[in-house]
Amino acid sequence: MIKGFKDFIAKGNVIDLAVAVIIGAAFSPVVSSLTDKILMPLIAAIFGQPNFDTVGMFTLNGAEIMPGTFVTAVVNFLIVAGALYFFIVTPMNKLTKKKEDDDAKAAAEAKPEPSVELLTEIRDLLKDQRA
Repeated sequence: MIKGFKDFIAKGNVIDLAVAVIIGAAFSPVVSSLTDKILMPLIAAIFGQPNFDTVGMFTLNGAEIMPGTFVTAVVNFLIVAGALYFFIVTPMNKLTKKKEDDDAKAAAEAKPEPSVELLTEIRDLLKDQRA
């Protein structure tokens, strides 16, 4: 039972997940400052308030319906998703692509593929030796 737990913890997926959580926690203040100090003041300058919470607000049978709160949450989600994509995913994809290209180049240099002409010559020489 302990061995199974050690095997589970030692798997790459668990370590990757732990790193992702730590990076996410460290990245959170960056996104929060971008949202709170840059984008929301721009929204306030355009719409007159720093969020969409009161946009479309109405009362229905004594209950306040605030669809603007949902819009604010969606905008915040899109800001976080965009920041993660442009600051983490895109650079990692470029690094991965560069590493794959370097590996392919090294493999091509290390083991050149024989040409069709060379293989044809070898076949013909072997055929001549049998005759």
